[in-house]
Amino acid sequence: MVSRMFRLETEVDKARRDLLHRRLRDTNTAASAVLRALRGTPAARESPLHVWASDANGELAGGLVGHTWTAWLHVTYLWVDDRHRGAGLGSSLLAEAERVAAGRGCAASRVETWDFQAPDFYRRQGYEVVCVIPDYPPGITEYTLTKQLR
Repeated sequence: MVSRMFRLETEVDKARRDLLHRRLRDTNTAASAVLRALRGTPAARESPLHVWASDANGELAGGLVGHTWTAWLHVTYLWVDDRHRGAGLGSSLLAEAERVAAGRGCAASRVETWDFQAPDFYRRQGYEVVCVIPDYPPGITEYTLTKQLR
């Protein structure tokens, strides 16, 4: 029987985080033919995708922040100022991001949202719920939704 001792630490360490990320990426690449085929290609890199809307005064009216990776758009944030809600701005921001992503070769899109945010909005845009996590965080339900872009 082999006995090993480990020292566990809970400090934030960016250098070790990056090392861990590289090692996990290498392990995943070795285990997946799909990821091996992507390695070293432009599709293997995340590319930022931002869409901004300004009002007549040049103020931020809304925006979408996400990225494309492989054949997917990942919407990270989508926000519309209260004064501009209900005018179709959110739909326009999302449609523009999807258009740009499709131009980058993306075939699908994904987004996470909470029950009090916008699951119905995304459903109206053609997204389907693929995952529901109740009580994340406590008292809130998180939804993951996806949509085929082509």
